[in-house]
Amino acid sequence: MENKTQIIGFDSHRVGVQFDPRKGRGAVSNASGRFEPVRRETFDDGWDVESGLETGPEKLKTEVQVEHPKRIITRNQSPDISFDRSINPYRGCEHGCSYCFARPSHAYMGLSPGQDFESRLFAKPDAAALLEKELADARYVPKVIAMGTNTDPYQPIEKTWRITRSILEVLERTNHPVGIVTKSAMIQRDIDILARMAEKGLVKVALSVTTLDPKLARSMEPRAASPAKRLETLQALHDAGIPTAMMVAPIIPALNDSEIERILEAGKAVGINQAGYVMLRLPLEVRDIFRQWLLTHYPDRYRHVMSLVKSMRDGKDYDATWGRRMRGSGPYAWMIGRRFEKACERLKIGTNRAELRTDLFTAPAKQNDQMSLFDLAC
Repeated sequence: MENKTQIIGFDSHRVGVQFDPRKGRGAVSNASGRFEPVRRETFDDGWDVESGLETGPEKLKTEVQVEHPKRIITRNQSPDISFDRSINPYRGCEHGCSYCFARPSHAYMGLSPGQDFESRLFAKPDAAALLEKELADARYVPKVIAMGTNTDPYQPIEKTWRITRSILEVLERTNHPVGIVTKSAMIQRDIDILARMAEKGLVKVALSVTTLDPKLARSMEPRAASPAKRLETLQALHDAGIPTAMMVAPIIPALNDSEIERILEAGKAVGINQAGYVMLRLPLEVRDIFRQWLLTHYPDRYRHVMSLVKSMRDGKDYDATWGRRMRGSGPYAWMIGRRFEKACERLKIGTNRAELRTDLFTAPAKQNDQMSLFDLAC
């Protein structure tokens, strides 16, 4: 029997829900996904305590499965985001951010958006080959490819799998523009590629800095780089001539909203030239996962945080309306927007997105293409 240390709390549907916090993980539960025919929840039957066997919760080990998709470029038609295509080298994210809006996608794999999302991961080792094939299509029209929009391309397993680097090698070889968002210092490993692409106007990088408080960061984003390492990484990218931006995301009412100006000041000190922000989003299962995390780590702020969240979402936990889901609405959301704008104006930080070049793109040769006359002559 698995030993567990349970915290009794509640979520929006049930009273007496038993949370199961694990060291190094963000979610404090592992409820079944919404497509599962049976709902499974852990509970403490008191057996371990009575028998003297209770040893505390075991650490969750990260498991990685290989996924073989048919295509690697994902398309979207969302009118409130700046890109229409993206690449996700991995499914799930070991960083374990309690608020991650990508968590519900794990339900499509028959897994929990909770602890499964950050411990049972999928890697796509064929990504570079698939990308080269898609870019070679005669109908392909180059536009900026976004990376890090769903799960982090530099999460810890990238150190071993190196899928993100293999993708960048294809993009550099074809002069294809890319925008990257990450919370990881590991991106410094690829400065050699990124610096060369930056010289041609083909890359921009944004680091998400949610807080400058290491204690808050460690509980909220347990396996992401510390705030200090993220600022150090921005400095290294800037020094290498790579356009850098900072994402203050998400802004969580009554938790990190007081830090907006200080975060931007820290970013300006390390050379960022752009910044943006996103308000906390709680779609589908993320609602309960974040509520449980908040109740576990900051119970004294629970009611205040959720009250302000609802004030921005027409009395609900989330509003998915285009144009409002990223910013919210109402007086509190308006105030956050004005504070962010004023701080950027004072620090001379731009809020408009940098444009990347697409005119340098050179499609790779198809694998079945005949060699050119030049090749034959050689």
